[in-house]
Amino acid sequence: MPASITKVIYQHDHRSTDTYEIFVNPEAFKKYQDDRSVPLVEVVSSFDVFFSPEGTNGRLGKASNQQLETVFGTSKDVEVVAKILELGKVQEGKAITAGGGNPSLNESRSERGGAAGGR
Repeated sequence: MPASITKVIYQHDHRSTDTYEIFVNPEAFKKYQDDRSVPLVEVVSSFDVFFSPEGTNGRLGKASNQQLETVFGTSKDVEVVAKILELGKVQEGKAITAGGGNPSLNESRSERGGAAGGR
């Protein structure tokens, strides 16, 4: 069974479909909501901020420094992540696996000696 993931989504203009998203550890994020002294490094999966012009179900790409400056007034990852954690909304879901959701894909490849094996 795939593990669950949690992302925090910030939409700076409710009329726009532009979203900024970060991935978080659900347990640490819950602690962080009650206690802001929890280190951010324990809360986020990484300090990468992702952007989608298509809303929460659109393709994600890494947000550019210019996008971050325009929306958050800074491109410093720690400051942007803190703002998203403070102002964003939580969305939980299932983890994405290789091969479009087939969690056994990698296992079956390794049984055959890897993706290039058997040649």
